[in-house]
Amino acid sequence: MSETRRAALVTGASRGIGRAIALRLAEEGFDLTLSARGADALRKTAVDCADRGGTNVTTVPADMADEDDVRRVARAHRTAHERLDLLVLSAGVGSAALLGSYPARRFDKQFAVNVRAPFLLIDTCMDLMRRTAPARIVAISSITGCAPEPGLAAYGASKAALTALCEAVNTEASADGVAATAILPGYVDTDMSAWNHDRVPPTEMITSDDLAELVVSLSRLSPRAVVPSIPVLRSGSTLWRA
Repeated sequence: MSETRRAALVTGASRGIGRAIALRLAEEGFDLTLSARGADALRKTAVDCADRGGTNVTTVPADMADEDDVRRVARAHRTAHERLDLLVLSAGVGSAALLGSYPARRFDKQFAVNVRAPFLLIDTCMDLMRRTAPARIVAISSITGCAPEPGLAAYGASKAALTALCEAVNTEASADGVAATAILPGYVDTDMSAWNHDRVPPTEMITSDDLAELVVSLSRLSPRAVVPSIPVLRSGSTLWRA
């Protein structure tokens, strides 16, 4: 087990927020396990992480909606690094539709990726994080989990559950040195938010690098500090909005 290099597992690492976080962690000297569905984009992120200082980078293509894939990611990290200082839950899926005829399959997919997969990863990795402690879990949630928007009922509900999961983890594991934080951003300038560019220009959205900086800052805190959640809002005259 390395005594000098910390290890992090990042889901959703091939693009957007997850990629930005992976790159910053590489700069900070973390060994990394990176996971996402797209193998080619994931390899590109791994190469870029290596260029920025990540000397030990493992990639695991996986679908977070598949329980076997989720568990395989956890096993791969354990085999490659033998410690887990930081678990970053960035993989997510969203689907907008008004209530009245909402497709159940969309609801199920969002809860599978946004809630069940994080729960399984936390549950599967908890013993390793307790052995590594102090350790951190950071989940990319959403401000829609506490400030809902029309058309995002299922997405907001899934993110509210993810935030609650982080709070529950703190009651069970923070005394053992494993603390969890949900970051609740408004619209972030990524492909996932492109559908809303006609209403919210990308120049007004939060950047992925902003969130990556928060993750790095959380990784530096002492185990005495528990931060259950951090809302990150867009600038403007209306505060609680995506």
